[in-house]
Amino acid sequence: MAKEARKPFNWRLWLRIGLWAVLLASTVMAARALSRFAQSDSHFTLDRDAGVAADSTDFTITGLKFASRSRVLKVFADDFGANIFQIPIDERRRKLLAVDWVERASVSRIWPNRLMVRIWERQPIAFVNLANGTGGRGSRLALIDAYGVILDRPQRLDFSSPILSGVHESQSERERQEHIRHYTRLMNELGPLGKRLSEVDVSKPESITVEIEIDGRPIELLLGDRNFARRLQDFLAHYAEIRKHSGSSATFDLRLDDRITTRE
Repeated sequence: MAKEARKPFNWRLWLRIGLWAVLLASTVMAARALSRFAQSDSHFTLDRDAGVAADSTDFTITGLKFASRSRVLKVFADDFGANIFQIPIDERRRKLLAVDWVERASVSRIWPNRLMVRIWERQPIAFVNLANGTGGRGSRLALIDAYGVILDRPQRLDFSSPILSGVHESQSERERQEHIRHYTRLMNELGPLGKRLSEVDVSKPESITVEIEIDGRPIELLLGDRNFARRLQDFLAHYAEIRKHSGSSATFDLRLDDRITTRE
């Protein structure tokens, strides 16, 4: 019975495997050594005073216009003087989203010891009058964006819009978004005419009410839920005649396209 021939030892294969194993182990050890070096060497430490100076190059914030710089800095209060590789970037970004006016944010490490913060702020679309304090006594003027987020009004703001009624802080963002949708549809249809409105009430979407000033007199108009531009244009075109027959009435119902009625 013939014996099976023994295969020769493939020393080249095992040599290659051994070299790759040594190379892999060396790479892992080097990576760990580099990581320990990066996390301990002072060259990678964020300057303790970087957040104090507005012109610091070690810690920069871009995109701020209305959001509070002090609140943004507070998010990073524990990071000044710390190693930038030990700063939890994702956690800091999430905390930035809780700052008023901040819609989006990014935080980037810049070699060797810098942090860059980029802010994208929310865009207001209307003023809102909110109850101030308990019992609804008094009010404060704030702003609201297209997502139903209420924003504190900054001291300096180059923005104009009607005051939007029908949205409240007690509502959910989803509820406010629904009211905002009706407001946006109204303003888009009215176009330039929308600049003449002083107030818009969307508390009843099926009967949107607006206030407009004509000859120094506030006029309330019930526009319904469609044909906003045509109804308002017809009213303005015939206002002189309407005024003759309406006496002291200051509220008009335009919800029927073929007639305008007064309301006491």
